[in-house]
Amino acid sequence: MIAAAELPAPAADAVPGRRRFIALLATPATLAGGLIVALVVICALFAPWLAPHDPNAQNLAEAAKPPAWLGGSTAYLLGTDHLGRDILSRTIWGARVAAIVGFSVVLIGCSIGVSLGMIAGYVGGLLDDLIARVADVQLAFPFILLAIAVVGVLGPSLWTVILTLGVTSWVQYVRIVRAETLSLRDRDFVQAAIAGGASRARILMRHILPNIASPITVLATFEVARTVILESALSYLGLGVPATVPTWGTMLADGRQYLDTAWWMGTFPGLAVSLTVLGINLFGDGLRDALDPRSR
Repeated sequence: MIAAAELPAPAADAVPGRRRFIALLATPATLAGGLIVALVVICALFAPWLAPHDPNAQNLAEAAKPPAWLGGSTAYLLGTDHLGRDILSRTIWGARVAAIVGFSVVLIGCSIGVSLGMIAGYVGGLLDDLIARVADVQLAFPFILLAIAVVGVLGPSLWTVILTLGVTSWVQYVRIVRAETLSLRDRDFVQAAIAGGASRARILMRHILPNIASPITVLATFEVARTVILESALSYLGLGVPATVPTWGTMLADGRQYLDTAWWMGTFPGLAVSLTVLGINLFGDGLRDALDPRSR
């Protein structure tokens, strides 16, 4: 009886609600963002088969060749860099690093932030104050400078970047999840679960978490875009993954001194970063409108 009263869901609204959700996601901007994100994911998953060349293969005889439509070779559609490496292949492989870092960092940061936010909002008291103060201390430090300091000490590697960005990105989730949990803990369905003898863990996982999943999903989507920019910034500064791993940030760093003579070296990885972030933000806006009625 308690379970039936805890989460009322009128069956009559289920189908119309699903239709409204699909209609909101079917807007042109959201579809365009979804297609861009899908393209990046496909490149990340199938990079070894989609890339026409080895991304690290050097051919000095073909160095700084322009794109094919500007008189370059059709073997190098987007041209080559100063070492004769194929820009298209390196851009495709760069999508793999961006996707791995973006989704891994969000998974780590979301797991830590959501757990601490629910605990702080539901338990309250001294534990809530402690978590809030730790979050305030971390917010006092510029995020990118903190990441640079940690990566600089531990050394550049893919897992160092993921762990550093993941462990330092939990604050964004804590603030939102804590506020949502505070607004839910005195609701009737939570009180009914408490009266039924449910444990705190069950209440948080079974009753609180499903009701705050929408804002968490939207925030996580935007955090992927933010992480892609941060990873590119660290790679640009030489503090990301090793130089042997092609990334968009490393390509930007390599091409910045050739913008006057070989603009394609820095332009195409820059476009890859910009389009990826734009696609994620467009998709995130549509997802927010579909999941949060207050934003419509």
